[in-house]
Amino acid sequence: MNSDLLAPLDLAFWNIESPEHPMHLGALGVFSARSPAAGAHAADLLAARAAAVPGLRMRIRDVWQPLAFGGATREPAPDFDPLEHVRLHAPTADFHAVAGRLMERPLERGRPPWEAHVLPGEDGCSFAVLFKFHHALADGLRALTLAAAILDPMDLPARKPRPEEPAKGFLPDVRKLPGFIKDTVSDVGRALDIGASVALSTVGVRSSSALTSEPSGTRRTAGVVIDLDDVHRVRKAQGGTVNDVLIAVVAGALRRWLDERGDGSEGVAPRALIPVSRRRPRTAHPQGNRLSGYLMRLPVDDPDPLARLHTVRTAMDRNKDAGPNRGAGAVALLADHVPALGHRLGGPLVSQAARLWFDILVTSVPLPGIGLKLGGNVVTEVFPFAPLARGQSLAVAVSTYRGQVHYGLVADAEAVPDLDVLAKAITAEVETLITACEA
Repeated sequence: MNSDLLAPLDLAFWNIESPEHPMHLGALGVFSARSPAAGAHAADLLAARAAAVPGLRMRIRDVWQPLAFGGATREPAPDFDPLEHVRLHAPTADFHAVAGRLMERPLERGRPPWEAHVLPGEDGCSFAVLFKFHHALADGLRALTLAAAILDPMDLPARKPRPEEPAKGFLPDVRKLPGFIKDTVSDVGRALDIGASVALSTVGVRSSSALTSEPSGTRRTAGVVIDLDDVHRVRKAQGGTVNDVLIAVVAGALRRWLDERGDGSEGVAPRALIPVSRRRPRTAHPQGNRLSGYLMRLPVDDPDPLARLHTVRTAMDRNKDAGPNRGAGAVALLADHVPALGHRLGGPLVSQAARLWFDILVTSVPLPGIGLKLGGNVVTEVFPFAPLARGQSLAVAVSTYRGQVHYGLVADAEAVPDLDVLAKAITAEVETLITACEA
């Protein structure tokens, strides 16, 4: 496998990382164990299979060559050892307690930036695997592909091979120059539009101090499982999409949580960043991040659950009409206009500016509809974890898997010691929405 330069957004993720704010994605898969030794067997399988997956051999190395000065490249690690990446831990009764401590540890940057931690359950009836992938190595879809490669093979429908794309040089093809100039001018206008939208998004409604904090470098995780049929009941009664309902649930849960902890929800409408994938699976580069996003105010201060849902639905419809290439949520697109050295020098400054852009991340992570297995042991729950931006206390990731919705919560452990209260509030909010729809 040859080396390739990191795309601008990948390079940005690589350079904004700090010890207190590692930029890795996570997913905690809980398995039913066929025997008390299933966890240890799973660790052996993961290590053996990882050796045969080319994408897991890739490290990230700085580049100081002309035309790529200050950039970085993915390249095969010459001394790749899967045993350095797959670790078997002592049995535990609380998978999330261990996952939180593991999520706060940055991945080692000198070797392929991923890890798989196997956590046997004390009851002998279950075990969990925490996967960690650096955002510069993989986005959510790519991370799923890499993880699936070391799980048991899935019976997927055959896909036609994707045609090879011609290698791209440092300069555009002269035959495409008129279109290139036109696109460049359009990009400049879009960048100005995004910048103006970001400035306007900081004006007006207050957020909550519970969602922002000085970084402690600590992490806590929690997971919530709700029935997808319950979400569909609300959607069918009120219209909109499943995603609208899931975001509205977050808004309602935040309201309950803030009121219960005494911070109060009056006047609170935090800015939520909703990432949007711009990847086209059959044509896009298989490893580069292709992300934009929508920015919206969560109606935390509204006491009416159905009104909150209506507000979310309206805001999401407005974002979709505008498209993912404009507006304050599309800041990630500006990474394409920054030279490699600019990402390296400006990374620390950009990481500190995240709290000026949004207050909370609410992201969706795709999962296959079929059952996942490892060593014949079935995955029963999957909790996705998003990176926590500097100055922010909480991030929410959501996945649907086999008829259930899984919320994965990541928080600064010192700023949010009551993350379990927020988790319970998510369940309560779903019940409230169902009751309101039936009234």
